[in-house]
Amino acid sequence: MRINARLDSESQRQLEYLLEATGSSISDVLKTCLAHYYSMVRGTRTPRLKHLLAFSDKRGSGRSDVSVRAKELLTDTISAKAPIRRIARVRGTR
Repeated sequence: MRINARLDSESQRQLEYLLEATGSSISDVLKTCLAHYYSMVRGTRTPRLKHLLAFSDKRGSGRSDVSVRAKELLTDTISAKAPIRRIARVRGTR
């Protein structure tokens, strides 16, 4: 894939520094930067998903009603952390 991008002066300065410091090509620097950014974003999303999966996957917890009451249980969990206004919207009331 070819990429054509416009950089502001600060981004251009940073790119030029990375090119000189690493001796890499623009393509290699951008690939490395993209891989690093991807890892950071992916890393920040994974824990949230793990918490959601931990909530929804209650095998062995002794609860037999999770699949039936998942929405209610999630609302209760959010209620404990969210302001009253947001809770009302989650439950569908105003």
